[in-house]
Amino acid sequence: MSKEELKIGEVSKPRFEYRTFGQDFGAAHARMARLSVPVPEKVWERHSEEIYIMSKTNDLNNTKIRDGKMDIKTYVQTIDGLEQWNPLMKGEFPISKDVLENEVFPAFQVEMPSLSQDTYTLEEFLDMIDAHADLQGVKVHKQRYGYMVNDTICEFGNVLINGAKICTINSESTEVEDIKKTMADVANGMETAENINYLQAIKRVIGWINKPLAN
Repeated sequence: MSKEELKIGEVSKPRFEYRTFGQDFGAAHARMARLSVPVPEKVWERHSEEIYIMSKTNDLNNTKIRDGKMDIKTYVQTIDGLEQWNPLMKGEFPISKDVLENEVFPAFQVEMPSLSQDTYTLEEFLDMIDAHADLQGVKVHKQRYGYMVNDTICEFGNVLINGAKICTINSESTEVEDIKKTMADVANGMETAENINYLQAIKRVIGWINKPLAN
């Protein structure tokens, strides 16, 4: 069976991903840029303002809000240390009580708050998050540079997590072996840096997990 041709910015089958976070991936970023094939101008550099909803009791569902829309992805499996995630739901605000009860708060794996309204605006939803003992909204600014190496979608990013600056570098694909080759090609030793997702990185930055980043 031929493998799927990936295109940056387009939907594909659920992808596997290597991603790590730290203070400096300058050498790896430089190699990634040199090894990349040409990519569409729209992904050369992108900026976004996002809000991640962190849950003290959940590491399986990744919830973020960007451009007033909610996106939840759920963990599927890990193969050779690479995580696979799949879309769970997408929603827009105002958001209905039924969606919050049946899809959103179950994804957080926390006690359901009292919902007295039929719909909730983004501001009302964030107020509920702030009031919940096990939830926290975290502001994340991303400056992302897109590449494609060995048929994998790659990225280097400068990230502000509630104002704290870190960097991230990643490779993702439907093909595990292509990611492993990219990890080895981009920088000697980068493949040994801990592979973690945004949930894990944010929890470390805000103090919910007592572990360091890659550097």
